[in-house]
Amino acid sequence: MKARVLFATITGNNEDVADEIIKTFQAKDVEVTKEDISNVDPFDIKPEETDILVVVPYTFDKGSLPDEALDFFEDLSDVDLSGIIFGVAGSGDTFYGKDFAVAVDKFETQLLKTGAIKGATGVHVNLSPNKSTKLQLAQFTEALIASAVK
Repeated sequence: MKARVLFATITGNNEDVADEIIKTFQAKDVEVTKEDISNVDPFDIKPEETDILVVVPYTFDKGSLPDEALDFFEDLSDVDLSGIIFGVAGSGDTFYGKDFAVAVDKFETQLLKTGAIKGATGVHVNLSPNKSTKLQLAQFTEALIASAVK
């Protein structure tokens, strides 16, 4: 089984989120690749090479997507990812209230349009992973693996 974890980060918090997800994949013997989302063209993601796709965007300001992920996000509307299991987890700041980590929700909606299959409920992380969110991220990753095995 092969997974790709695509992340965007400024502060390093989201790379920490990605690393937690990767730890669980590795513990479950899933071959995993970690990539900066700005270096990935969604047209190059193929079901025969990727079983699980995880997107780890941060949310800043009042619900804005990461600048370095905008091209990827927009290109998803023209990509067919049928057969790929996906999940989204990312950081935000609860200070922004209703806009807290909404990039997770926006990416889930966009990925559903590609024909990809949502394999786990998105995880919203306040700033950086703490003990509780590390457990959530492990459960999220295990759910993705279980969805891909079916």
